Amino acid sequence: MRQGTFFCIDAHTCGNPVRLVAGGVPHLEGKTMSDKRQFFLEHYDWIRQSLMFEPRGHAMMSGSVVLPPCSENADASILFIETSGCLPMCGHGTIGTVTSALEHRLITPRVEGKLILDVPAGQIEVHYQRDGEKVTSVKIYNVPAYLAHQDVTVNVEGLGEITVDVSYGGNYYVIVDPQENYQGLEHYSSDEILMLSPKVRQAVSQAVECIHPEDPTVCGVSHVLWTGAPTQPESTARNAVFYGEKALDRSPCGTGTSARMAQWYAKGKLKQGEDFIHESIIGSLFTGRIEGTTEVNGRAAILPSIEGWAQVTGHNTIWVDDQDPYAYGFELK
Repeated sequence: MRQGTFFCIDAHTCGNPVRLVAGGVPHLEGKTMSDKRQFFLEHYDWIRQSLMFEPRGHAMMSGSVVLPPCSENADASILFIETSGCLPMCGHGTIGTVTSALEHRLITPRVEGKLILDVPAGQIEVHYQRDGEKVTSVKIYNVPAYLAHQDVTVNVEGLGEITVDVSYGGNYYVIVDPQENYQGLEHYSSDEILMLSPKVRQAVSQAVECIHPEDPTVCGVSHVLWTGAPTQPESTARNAVFYGEKALDRSPCGTGTSARMAQWYAKGKLKQGEDFIHESIIGSLFTGRIEGTTEVNGRAAILPSIEGWAQVTGHNTIWVDDQDPYAYGFELK
């Protein structure tokens, strides 16, 4: 018996997938997107698993659901789904979702060129450009980002002792910069990064606590950001972001870019108003910038923006049949 039929718009943001679920998701209870995120996880997480995991998805699959606005001033709301769970915020997911939603008229802006969006991490502003019906760029004014923990030393099997920072940009990131026992991203294969990342995440999770002071449901280290020397002449920095069980972000990662700009700002390496051109593992680029500064519960924070592009790749109607032994998907670990 078919349990659900979901109409999806598939796209990629600078190389990383975004599957926008445009139809089939039931009503989600809650006043805020943080509430709705928790309701979805408690009652409908099987939808995420079915659409993100194999055989309908894959290890790198990421997606979203467009919902009505929670706030009076918002144009719409976005729920972020991926193999690792429901993220509070997703930069590449926002860029892909906005592109797909505007090109398919799922969102009607109150003001052309601008959107106000409710997301689980708070409220964000988005500016976009079009060429006719095609969206050519999306710029996100993200939630406040801050350096949460500095100079955390852990011992990791396969690396030895390393010192890392933990920064928040919508999710909590372990940032691994070049040092004695890690020479830089360019010295490691993708397979090696995939093997080491869960060990780093586990070690850091045991060493420090990460709970957002304004929303305790946003907690825990979820991503590992590895840094290295840029390969593009216009790049400021290069990174590879690990998430889920064995996923490497093909885009430069929006919340990761925000987290890294917060780290650089705290260390005096980046100033307000300066462009931060962030390069992904495949060479695609986001343009980040510190638009302003603020505080998060008394802690110094930045107001980051991230700009990138996305491309719609097709439409997909997905059936979930409860007689299918893999109705809710699977992951290879």
